Amino acid sequence: MGNIDESFDPATHLCAEQRWFEDFRVGERYILPSRTVNAANFAAFQLVSGDNHPIHYDVEYCRKRGYAGLLAHGLQVVCFTAAGAGRFPHEVSDSLVAFLEQSSRFLAGVIDGDTLYPALEITELTAQRSTGVITMRATVHNQKRELVLDGWHKYLVKKRG
Repeated sequence: MGNIDESFDPATHLCAEQRWFEDFRVGERYILPSRTVNAANFAAFQLVSGDNHPIHYDVEYCRKRGYAGLLAHGLQVVCFTAAGAGRFPHEVSDSLVAFLEQSSRFLAGVIDGDTLYPALEITELTAQRSTGVITMRATVHNQKRELVLDGWHKYLVKKRG
């Protein structure tokens, strides 16, 4: 057994300070970790989604159609915009009520080996009586600086009690 340290308080061991609806500002950005997609990502997504179209798992099928490699499923690319990959969910640990909506436009294909750079930016704050809706623009760029996904998320967050 280790020594008990009375000065340590697990309640203060936080990744981010708690925030409430009124603490947020339009223009705040949340950079999410960049990731290079690979065959393991494709296989995992195929397993979870059940999507078995050869455009997502057959390299020769893709090459015959002009793609340099496997083409990521659009929903697979959306997954890279999950706010949980960044600090936002830590900031709203006590104030988040719900993830309300998500929408995406797919602007360019993502192939095996592409590196993706997702980000979220607060674009609108809609106050309600005891809560508010935080609207965030969701974007994903690739290593060529191309915008491959553009969309938005909406979160319902409590106001400070």
